[in-house]
Amino acid sequence: MRMLFAAALAASALATPALAKPADYAAAVTTPGRAAEDLALDTGRKPADVLDFLGLKKGMTALDAMAGEGYYSEIMARFVGARGKVIAWVPRQFIDDKTRARLDAIQSRTGNVAIDDQPFESFAARPNSLDFVLYHLAYHDLYWSSEKYKIPQIDPADSLKTLFAAVKPGGIVGVVDHVGPAGDTRAVVDKLHRIDPEVVKADFRRAGFELVGESPLLRVGGDDHSKLVFDPAVRGKTDRFILKFRKPG
Repeated sequence: MRMLFAAALAASALATPALAKPADYAAAVTTPGRAAEDLALDTGRKPADVLDFLGLKKGMTALDAMAGEGYYSEIMARFVGARGKVIAWVPRQFIDDKTRARLDAIQSRTGNVAIDDQPFESFAARPNSLDFVLYHLAYHDLYWSSEKYKIPQIDPADSLKTLFAAVKPGGIVGVVDHVGPAGDTRAVVDKLHRIDPEVVKADFRRAGFELVGESPLLRVGGDDHSKLVFDPAVRGKTDRFILKFRKPG
């Protein structure tokens, strides 16, 4: 898996990102072949609008951080095109047979997705190798730990230090996550799998990133921020923030 990751970065080193039009993002979402379970999520997640706001460009090398079953990996891969690459980092602790099958199918359909299964606690990437990074409903997990899933407690500052080094000057990091209440961040994440957006902003600023945009695209009025995101009353329709960070340079 790590060899695939390195090869993906090397193959795209000379690619020059190109400007995109809103219709290009929509086309990446509507191209035939995506799994039915992913298509069912599109209305609530608005992926074309999110990627348009964040500024993903054709030809980029993009990282889908803690990519789950590859929902965004596939869309980004279809968008960046043959001259671009997408690395789907799925920590090995999160990979079961179903996830592996879903990711393998995405690789087969796209041809420009590399699966990286470095452990949750030890992700690394070559310096100045990434144009674009997306944490979709995943950044809060840097504050989470679990004996059941063999997830050790880590310091998010260490993860962001590694990320900052891996992103090219001028590169973009997008964070989409469930809005959580203020309070002890680890306790909130452990109980609700939500995070206070102000915590995320502060984390990235301390790491050296600039906040260059914030979008209300996925804000949902009336969401009870004290509910677990997996509660049937709110699952799939939580209040979510979108933050756009840039590495200076």
